[in-house]
Amino acid sequence: MKTLLRAATAATLCLSTFAGGAFAATWPAKPITLVVGYTAGGSVDLVARTIAPELGKRLGQSVVIENLGGAGGTIGASKVVKAEADGYTLLMGSGSEVSIARLTNPAVRYDGEKDLAPVTFVGTQPMVLVGKTSLPAKNADELIALARAQPGKLAYASSGVGTPLNLAGELIKQQGKVNITHVPYKGASAMATDLLGGQIDLAVMVLSSALPHIQAGRVKAFGVTEGKRSSAAPNVPALAETPSLKGVDMGVWFGLMGPAGTPRPVIDRLNTEMQAVLAMPDVKKKLAEAGVEVAPGNPAQFGSFIKRETGRYRTIVQTAGIHE
Repeated sequence: MKTLLRAATAATLCLSTFAGGAFAATWPAKPITLVVGYTAGGSVDLVARTIAPELGKRLGQSVVIENLGGAGGTIGASKVVKAEADGYTLLMGSGSEVSIARLTNPAVRYDGEKDLAPVTFVGTQPMVLVGKTSLPAKNADELIALARAQPGKLAYASSGVGTPLNLAGELIKQQGKVNITHVPYKGASAMATDLLGGQIDLAVMVLSSALPHIQAGRVKAFGVTEGKRSSAAPNVPALAETPSLKGVDMGVWFGLMGPAGTPRPVIDRLNTEMQAVLAMPDVKKKLAEAGVEVAPGNPAQFGSFIKRETGRYRTIVQTAGIHE
């Protein structure tokens, strides 16, 4: 009986592999939808629009961007989770909707680690801690000293509770052992307006959004949140260069994903073409100008990365008591 069961199982696996291979041989036979869980113009959208045309050329089918903004990217991610796992609906994912959302919001029912299939890790973009020009602190070391001297008096803005900007702000507080009040905004635009107007002391922003204001001298840049300086802003130090903030190393990451159960041959084909796209000089240049450091990884590497990052997010969230 065991021999028969083993034979039946092997036959089923062979048929499944054959079916997946046969499907992949004809895929893609129609346009592919690349879901972005944010409105047009943001960093995730920029990455998707930089990659989509070249990926489409290599696949021989159009890759159409669908922006589904709202709920911190979870509306878009939910659509991909529920989509047919046939390679025709993909997600340009980021840490916010893939990992952080379910840690801070019990209403999020999907699990990004289990319900989404990693395809290709694209890279990371740093965030940056900036402040109003009237702040007396000239650098991160002086800022930490100022915050310690006035517990709870300073406030920092983020684009919302549970966003990577919020988690980066809490990581800075935890590493620096300071009490700075978090003021969540409903979006990056309103946050930037209040910072420039001096209504808020500090803000954590995506580097590409903050850079024009930094270069024009409209805000003070205390440091980027990744462990090293960004090539897009080499004159802005890393917060980790300040001894009390040496553990600050967190960026916004991007990666291509599909619904769980997407045939392996399709994932492998997508990954092969994505690696080729990300190696194109024009693509790398455009992403670099936005502060995105390209570091393409295969599905297994991407999956391991997500698992590690989710663990780090969980520690920050639990320590800070972040919830929506």
